[in-house]
Amino acid sequence: MSEISLVEEHVEQRLNKNLEIRSRRQQENLVWLRANMNPYFFLTMEEYHDAIDLLVAGLDTLGLNRHLLLADREELRITAGLNQAGSIYETLTRLQQKPTYAEITHSYGSLPGSEAVLEIQRYEFKQVSSREVRAAQDVKLPRGLLKKVESALRQLYPGFNFSKLHSGLTLLAVNNADYIKVSPPERLARLLWLYQQGCRYDGLYFAVEEGVDVCDHLETRILFSVGNPPGQGFLEQVLEVFHRLGGRVSRAYCLEIATGVNPHFLGTFYLEKSSLLKPEFYQHLKQELYNTQILTNKGSLYHQYVLGNLADSQELLLINAMVAFSHTNLAHSQPDVYDLSEVRRAFHTSPEIALALVEFFRARFSPELDDREAECRRLQEKVEKMITGYNTGHRHFDDLRRTIFAAALLLVRYTLKSNFFVPEKHALAFRLDPAYLQELAAEFTADFPAGNPPFRITFFYGRYGAGYHVGFSDIARGGWRTISCSTTDDFFATAASMLREVYVLAHTQHLKNKDIYEGGSKMVVVHDVSDLSDKSARLQSLYKLQYGFINAFFDLYVTDSEGRAKNPLVVDYYVEEEPIELGPDENMHDPMIELIAKQSQKRGYILGSGVISSKAVGINHKEYGVTSLGVITFAEITMAELGIDMQRDAFSVKLTGGPNGDVAGNAMRLLLERSPQVKIVLIVAGSGVLFDPDGLDHEELGRIILKENIDAFVPEKLNPGGFLLLSRERRREGLAELYKRLARGVDGVSEEWVTADEFHREFDHAIFAVPADLFIPAGGRPETVDINNWENFFADDGSPTCRAIVEGANSFITPAAREKLQERGIVVIRDAAANKCGVISSSYEIIANLVLSEREFIKNKDEYVSDVLKILEKRAADEAHLIFRRRRQSGNQQSYTMIANNLSMEINHNYTRLFNYFQEHAELLDTPPMRRVVKSHLPQFLRQSRYLARLPQRLPLKYLAAMVAAELAARMVYDDDWGSDFGVDLAAYVKRKFK
Repeated sequence: MSEISLVEEHVEQRLNKNLEIRSRRQQENLVWLRANMNPYFFLTMEEYHDAIDLLVAGLDTLGLNRHLLLADREELRITAGLNQAGSIYETLTRLQQKPTYAEITHSYGSLPGSEAVLEIQRYEFKQVSSREVRAAQDVKLPRGLLKKVESALRQLYPGFNFSKLHSGLTLLAVNNADYIKVSPPERLARLLWLYQQGCRYDGLYFAVEEGVDVCDHLETRILFSVGNPPGQGFLEQVLEVFHRLGGRVSRAYCLEIATGVNPHFLGTFYLEKSSLLKPEFYQHLKQELYNTQILTNKGSLYHQYVLGNLADSQELLLINAMVAFSHTNLAHSQPDVYDLSEVRRAFHTSPEIALALVEFFRARFSPELDDREAECRRLQEKVEKMITGYNTGHRHFDDLRRTIFAAALLLVRYTLKSNFFVPEKHALAFRLDPAYLQELAAEFTADFPAGNPPFRITFFYGRYGAGYHVGFSDIARGGWRTISCSTTDDFFATAASMLREVYVLAHTQHLKNKDIYEGGSKMVVVHDVSDLSDKSARLQSLYKLQYGFINAFFDLYVTDSEGRAKNPLVVDYYVEEEPIELGPDENMHDPMIELIAKQSQKRGYILGSGVISSKAVGINHKEYGVTSLGVITFAEITMAELGIDMQRDAFSVKLTGGPNGDVAGNAMRLLLERSPQVKIVLIVAGSGVLFDPDGLDHEELGRIILKENIDAFVPEKLNPGGFLLLSRERRREGLAELYKRLARGVDGVSEEWVTADEFHREFDHAIFAVPADLFIPAGGRPETVDINNWENFFADDGSPTCRAIVEGANSFITPAAREKLQERGIVVIRDAAANKCGVISSSYEIIANLVLSEREFIKNKDEYVSDVLKILEKRAADEAHLIFRRRRQSGNQQSYTMIANNLSMEINHNYTRLFNYFQEHAELLDTPPMRRVVKSHLPQFLRQSRYLARLPQRLPLKYLAAMVAAELAARMVYDDDWGSDFGVDLAAYVKRKFK
């Protein structure tokens, strides 16, 4: 035999011997797996034979290898390894996708030759969209499954709503058909119960179940359900909570399902039975798991306070809220000094002051505290002494941080109620006494509008942002604006100016609301999506933020018959019901509007579905163009004063805002319908600039109005000299970013690419440079025109590029810039007058919600809306004519905006006096004269006797008082014939005017 043959024979013998050893070990591995793994493991892995084969083949090598990769596919990853501290977190942090299903299983016993147990991690990444769920039809369930799950539910959860059984199983099948095939009926029953309870309890549910598994091992089952959970990293955070609190998870099954609206997280965690897990542990676990909805575990404060054992997550929630509150109250006037990182650093360097503030807050709002007053006084003195005595030897930083901590102390001292101690919260809310503003140094309030302070301020804090609701009256209404920030710089800058923006907008809204019984308010929320690139993840975080804030709102403002917060865990220092109405604004979508209305009814808020306007059972602003109707009415009267009949004469107009938007789109629609000779020469919108020197083609513009943006305009329809500059069509050439520009010449349309500098120069300057008779800002950011750029509306020879400006967008021009423009001859009709009809329409929608049933409203909607539109046009015309009449009476000395401000203040002053009067003399509201005033305020449809009879029962007494006050206050000013003696003249005035 040759030497080569001998070597081959030895190799073959060695391989055969190794195969025999391997076969024996695999048999031993299989025996060990069967003896040490929960039987459900083999059941759920039934379809993954290859993964089981790899596990059996390599189990004994786990002493040498850190883990075995059993499956690694696009939609599946399965690993086996030793259960070691951080092993699950390490895997989760490496995942590039968010798992929609996670299964974690530990063996009962340790691996042979090791002290560690086996850990199997399985993750699935199949994404099902809400659109797919809504479109799913004729989903077939495995034969007999419905009956088996029903039987399991009746045994385990007899309180289940069985009318939802089939739809619930179908929902699971659409999301993960394989899962329902291999899961035992008991597990499916548990998932359905968990989903139903999560929906019932507003998106958060936690339960503890004691029992034994199929192998008679004692175990504790934790059920945890979350509606619209946080995005990437949420499961990692949940497991970090278990690990940090000492709860050893032996098995876990976590499924995230699309529901057709928002996703839902359904988690079942099995804990090893331990004598260390006392009842307090589960209460603490519940609190920490619930706090994951608001608190991220990524920040430096989390690592310092929570992981450093300085505080629990509940306390850090409050500290984070203090950071946001201090930043937003200080940075709007000095953004470079009190930037967010600097404020955060103060709480890093002085945890003892932060925790003293938390202790003081707990004393003020803990639901179960004896001798609260004395304890609060002691702790306030303690923290005040710590703040005034703060001294590190660095004067600049000491002064800075004293100011920051003093602002945080104002949050504690002036909060009148908070949902901090409500476990099932998705966000924090603080109802503040606005008097706290008077304790801030003048430098921090100097940029707020002068005049009366707000009636209320509510501060919100959530996982993805923060916000304020500011109201200038007891009964108040105004829109909810959410500003989404896609970069960190954008978020920092927007957060810094947020309080000033909401204050200015609410103040403007109060001037605008003079024709209705609700005073002005506004809600502005800054939404941080700087670390979210996926569009669906951004939308999910938007809904998470808004849902959290509206439920926190209800935590505070749902009251009992005495006006006290209904939730006993909310300590209420205010103790009075507060009717607050909201409206849709930036980034408020139809599904959220409907959800807010339903949630209001479910939670028992005093206004029910009337808490928000523009619902399906309501008057949709965009559908009916209610805001634009007022804008165009003001424009027609304004241009008539300048000698132009808009319905007959030729004139030119430029606008901001896209043709698919509410105000801009409907303004263009009304212009095309009412003004056949109109030349719309310029539209500047988020998608770019559309310009035509001879006026845009009416037919082509009509094609895209209320449907598409300017990028859908066919450039061939432009006249020579026109162009279309597109903000969303870009390309890169080297380091340069270029934007597409389509220019119409004599020979047709040519395409060119301009630099970012050229784009912004043309985009920013177009509204100033393009000449037109009328300018209607109907979209765009507040304060686009300010004291630094208003002169751009004038050519080199001093002539203006427009004769009149009618503001359809809120605060588009600053007050100082308005005055300068008018001094130079441009007529400016400010927002509080020009775009007031949207809020008037919303007011009448809320009245309909309170007086009519949904069925009645839908049946009579056309007639009701027609009545409201007539009221809107009259209210706009009344004010427009009065502004020009008073302008003439002043000898053309008073500016149009000053006159409009004075009108608003006159009406609001009258309203306040009258509202307070009728609050004190409620018996007058049921007299025939005052009933006639109420009738006069209502749309014609509601003046029918059967509806009038409902008013005392369906409208809160405050509303009747406010309605009478609003109607009288407006009539007194518009008719310009009110007497001087309030008490004597009121009865005579009502008798004379309301017959």
